[in-house]
Order: sequence, then C-alpha cells, then structure tokens
Amino acid sequence: MVDGDIWTVDRHLAGQPDFAVDLYRRFIHVVEAIGPFTYSVGKTTITLKGERRGFAGARPTATGLRGYFDVQRVIEDPRIMRVSPYTKRLFVHQFRLQGADELDDTFAGWLTEAYAVGAGAHLR
Repeated sequence: MVDGDIWTVDRHLAGQPDFAVDLYRRFIHVVEAIGPFTYSVGKTTITLKGERRGFAGARPTATGLRGYFDVQRVIEDPRIMRVSPYTKRLFVHQFRLQGADELDDTFAGWLTEAYAVGAGAHLR
C-alpha cells in the first residue's frame, strides 16, 4: 500500500474551505459531548464508531458538510437528502449541512439517537 491509498482525517480536511472544516469540527464536538467513539477513515467518509458499530460519518466538501447517521426511525427535514432502510430496525439518513446554524439542538438530538445505535440500541 502506498501513502496515496491511506486515508486520514487530515487528508479529508486538506484543501477544503475553512467554513466546511469548521463545520466538520463542530460536528465532531457535538458527538464528543455525547460520548466516546473511535474513527474509521475511508476514501469516501470519516466514520464514527460506537461500542458495537458505526453510527455516523461526515466529510467536509466545497459546499459544507456531507454525511450520514443511522437511527431507528425515518426523519424528514430539509437537511436530510435521502433516507434508506438498512435493516428492519435501522434507517440510514444522508445529510448536507451548509452552515453552522443547521447544526442545532435538533440535529444534536439525532446524533444522540445515532450514538445509541452505535452502542447497540437497535438490538434491544
């Protein structure tokens, strides 16, 4: 494997607009306030993993922050671009944020639900 094949958080942040990198850091700060997690970084996203599984992911883009989170219900909101069933109990929500005001308490609540999924809430 050559260095070009290794994806890191810093590699995802490199070259992105300052506002998008700031939005990513705010997203991470929200999740850190919920609880501990680990990273699994790939070519397409930075995945956040809980005790049992990944529960959310994000990456800065030229237009803001794109990512996903997994919860046990369908959420309809302008920030949600697409919802797909993952299992009978889980739905993957693809989101796009374009400003810090969109990372509000409602969004933080969704990330709290996703964090619970990362800990195995969907298995109970």
